[in-house]
Amino acid sequence: MQLLTAAKEFFTGFLQAIGKQWWIEITTAEPRCTYYFGPFTRSKEAQDAHPGYVEDLQREGARDIQVYIRQCQPTVLTVCEEPEF
Repeated sequence: MQLLTAAKEFFTGFLQAIGKQWWIEITTAEPRCTYYFGPFTRSKEAQDAHPGYVEDLQREGARDIQVYIRQCQPTVLTVCEEPEF
């Protein structure tokens, strides 16, 4: 089991180094934010995991939630715009 875990961590590190990991990008209209969750080695892993993140955001009061599964390498995991008055 440890060998499998070590192999997965190595593969994940390799994918991260070349920018090919999968991330869940979630945008919300209220608050106006973009959140990144990951990384995942396969798009299916991200697809399977995203409902839990959406549920957490809904419990926190987020509205108009959009979900995207992307291969990217975000440098900031949460980006929120300042409210305009």
